[in-house]
Amino acid sequence: MVERYVMSIDQGTTSTRCILFDHRGRLVSVAQREHQHHFPRPGWVEHDAVEIWRNLQRIVPQAMDGAEADQVAAIGIANQRETTVLWDRTTGAPVGKAISWQDTRTDSLVEDLRRTTGDDFFLDRCSLPLATYFSAPRIRWLFDHVEGLHERAERGEVLFGTMETWLIWNLTGGPTGGLHITDVTNASRTMLMNTRTLTWDEDLLAYFGVPRSMLPEIRSSAESYAVAGSLLPGVRIGAALGDQQAALFGQTCFAPGEAKCTYGTGSFLLINTGTQVIRSRHGLLTTVGYKIKDEPAVYALEGPIAVTGSLVQWFRDSLGLISSAPEIETLARTVDDNGGCYIVPAFSGLYAPHWRSDARGVIVGLTSYITKGHLARAVLEATGWQTREVVDAMNADSPHSLKELKVDGGMTANNLLMQFVAEVLDVPVVRPMVAETVSLGAAYAAGLAVGYWPDLEGLRRNWHRAAQWLPDMDPERRESEYDNWQRAVERALGWIKPAKRSLS
Repeated sequence: MVERYVMSIDQGTTSTRCILFDHRGRLVSVAQREHQHHFPRPGWVEHDAVEIWRNLQRIVPQAMDGAEADQVAAIGIANQRETTVLWDRTTGAPVGKAISWQDTRTDSLVEDLRRTTGDDFFLDRCSLPLATYFSAPRIRWLFDHVEGLHERAERGEVLFGTMETWLIWNLTGGPTGGLHITDVTNASRTMLMNTRTLTWDEDLLAYFGVPRSMLPEIRSSAESYAVAGSLLPGVRIGAALGDQQAALFGQTCFAPGEAKCTYGTGSFLLINTGTQVIRSRHGLLTTVGYKIKDEPAVYALEGPIAVTGSLVQWFRDSLGLISSAPEIETLARTVDDNGGCYIVPAFSGLYAPHWRSDARGVIVGLTSYITKGHLARAVLEATGWQTREVVDAMNADSPHSLKELKVDGGMTANNLLMQFVAEVLDVPVVRPMVAETVSLGAAYAAGLAVGYWPDLEGLRRNWHRAAQWLPDMDPERRESEYDNWQRAVERALGWIKPAKRSLS
């Protein structure tokens, strides 16, 4: 019998990967290609959408590695969320560069809008606070700064999408009939979709001045959308999810209370809240976790952390204290603790649970006793303490307190860090055999859509633990150190003493 596979396309912040998975969820082949980042001004971060599409055209044949198109049961797509692409419907040419989710050019616009509207207007409709993080302010900014763009959009000449929309449109024909769709997880990050109805919200469209004609159709995360017209002609496209929701799915967090954290450049902790929309009162984001075909949507609370792995990169590249990222664990193990030193990496503000773009990074507790080993440990511990802040907020918001944390991403190779996370959370931390959980989640959803896998329980049986870290810290010490961390965060938040703001 000829082996069949599911292909996953993971269009991420720094690269695009294409992976084939077999029926047991094992990685068969992988191809990857990085794309360039553009930083035209301070706070601006852009990508070239055409370069990303061309990269996909290069890596799909590499990932096939001798397999034929008829061996691919379906394609699933995971993508960097919130990154905004506008393009000409007729020519397929983007309207400038794609604006990355990391971009903060809309900061002043967001502050102006918040002063006139406040957050409740948005929280009641899209369950999100007004922030530079999301897509709608970027669309509004482009309308304000590109002459004639709004009029073109009103005439139906310009299309909007996040990266999965852009790729699906090109895979299915582009200017010659490409399918213009998004899924509920990505739509839930635009600030334009009503979280309860799962449709574009007329009040939000009017507020941001976004014509409905430029928006993609909202579909479920797992269904047979269409067949590819290029690269893999005839193969069904069966799933699209934002990358962090894909990781939740790949970690098989299908029950309320199950949670995962992806540790990469930044970190993203999501907890499944079932079919209930829970409005966070403690600085978290309410988001759609996934939706399978006609089944009810499953929701999640999310705590994004802006700087985790990138703090290690700063320690390596800007300070020059290590020559490679893995060396930080060895250096941190040269000391027994942080020596009273805490680092709050608010390089461009703090995300959850604070949502303060004006916060700035601080190093607290420096004395002549502190060595580079203490600094290395403080760098790692910053990730653990930020995780603790998010979990505390989740336990306060969710009816299901965290019992175990599933982890993935490049930083999980650091055993010292993972043990520290288990200590500060006081719950087991577990890592699966398959590390590529974002890609696997997109593959799982696509396979479900076409019957390659029968049900969620079948996917659970594919999940196997590779490593586990158990907590073993004295509770009094844990809480004392957490108090020290929180005082350091207050320094980061209060360095210019701005007025504090609540999301509730």
